[in-house]
Amino acid sequence: MSKESKLQNLNEDMNLTREQMVELLNEDLAREYQAIIAYVVYSQVIKGAAYMDIATELEKHAAEELDHALKISKQIDYFGGTPTVTPKPVKFSSDTKDLLRFDLDNERTTVANYRQRIRQAEAMGEFGLSEVLRGIIVQEQEHEIDLATALGIDVPELPKKTPVD
Repeated sequence: MSKESKLQNLNEDMNLTREQMVELLNEDLAREYQAIIAYVVYSQVIKGAAYMDIATELEKHAAEELDHALKISKQIDYFGGTPTVTPKPVKFSSDTKDLLRFDLDNERTTVANYRQRIRQAEAMGEFGLSEVLRGIIVQEQEHEIDLATALGIDVPELPKKTPVD
């Protein structure tokens, strides 16, 4: 079981240590880096008239993900940690729908993880962190809507249990 899996399996009502929160936030930060890279690349390689609007939207998403990364980094520093420099792996395909599905899956994972992180932060009494994460979730859910719309589907429901990579 990976370090992230062990941390994710901690009882949500249990208070995490500051060090554990730093580890979890660094996983979140690595996912934000992944999103930045994916949105930058995907926005440039998506082809076809049907996808030009979403390609432009993905450029905006990249900038918003950078803002999220900065906010998460600031929280990691607040907790006495050092922000990671390594992104999660970025998937690639020559098929535009695959790229959009990859992004949608990543956004769903991010939203689920931030929902759990909010509960953990509140259990620690770290309400500032939970408020920062709530603001980020609003944009992440907007990204989900944009991607699902481009794919012609409804936003998939989140699983009952937070997914682990």
